[in-house]
Amino acid sequence: MTPVELSRTVLHAVRCAVDEGQLSVVVPERVVVSEPGAGGCGEYATNVALQLARAAGKPPRTVAEILRPRLIAADGIEDVVVTGPGFLNFRLGQEVDPLQDLVREIRAQGQRYGHGDALAGQVLTLRVPYEVRAEVVADAVVRIVAAQGGRATVEHRGGRATARHHGGRAAVEHGELVELRPVPAPEDPAPLGPDAARWALLHPAPHDRPRITADHLVQREGNPLFRVRYAHARVRSLGRGAARLGFAAEPGPLDATGADTAVTPACRAPALQASALHTPLSDYPRILTAAATHRAPDRLARHLVTVADAVLPFLTCVLPIGEEKPSAAHRARLALAEAAGTVLAGGLSLLGIDAPEHL
Repeated sequence: MTPVELSRTVLHAVRCAVDEGQLSVVVPERVVVSEPGAGGCGEYATNVALQLARAAGKPPRTVAEILRPRLIAADGIEDVVVTGPGFLNFRLGQEVDPLQDLVREIRAQGQRYGHGDALAGQVLTLRVPYEVRAEVVADAVVRIVAAQGGRATVEHRGGRATARHHGGRAAVEHGELVELRPVPAPEDPAPLGPDAARWALLHPAPHDRPRITADHLVQREGNPLFRVRYAHARVRSLGRGAARLGFAAEPGPLDATGADTAVTPACRAPALQASALHTPLSDYPRILTAAATHRAPDRLARHLVTVADAVLPFLTCVLPIGEEKPSAAHRARLALAEAAGTVLAGGLSLLGIDAPEHL
């Protein structure tokens, strides 16, 4: 909370006291908030109670005690202490930065971030035809369902399913029968290699025909698989670079401050760039749950592309540039980058695809 915001909060408390009949004064246009004087405490203080006492016909301390409960209840204020003849002293609570909290959560959970119990106790039987795409989709679904606390097994049956079902599902004695029949691959994807082949089969929606082409092997921005794996490899490379410079990741404010900190054109607003990364990282658990519930690994694959596209522009700001020295901001940026790398690695693992350290 800034002094300006605190001043507005004090004015609001005065206005409420007047509206409720506890004070009979004219609400001032502004309230001065400054550092506490001798005998004061906290970060800020104000003499507004002394200013209002004569008009209110009450001792300053009484005015201060009237305002105190309203001020303690305000967001961002941890405590209010009345000192001397009636000075109000403020101790502010730590401001919550949701992005920092998210980074800490991802760092604490590692690749298990996003795992949950949405399907706890559920047992699924995935019925698939003898076809390579169906096999790969079923394997990914088994992994994703397990990440949400469920259990899935795979059975094969040629031709039409004998069980009655609605929307691809049918009740069975010990769980749920799920028919997985994605549009078959037009040709054998094995020549692409295991990772590119799995991506080619998993990234499209089940009703879309997969492309089994060499485009999945090209290392350029037009290849979504390359962007995802490149983003992960770049994050790991930045971690190695930071270690050589003698610093490690630590969540905190992303924007650098201080006279000794240079701001380069490429890194003019790291926090602004990071805001684009907040949503895809915080959405990851929801996407995992949806992918498990709808037996749709393609949702996870496409979300990993979203994470990669959000983190890649941010990575240019992580390490010090030129004569810049490593700072708390660089440690915080590295922590955010590593959180994104953790999500990318965890998601690729659930799809059965390798997340390379080098690319």
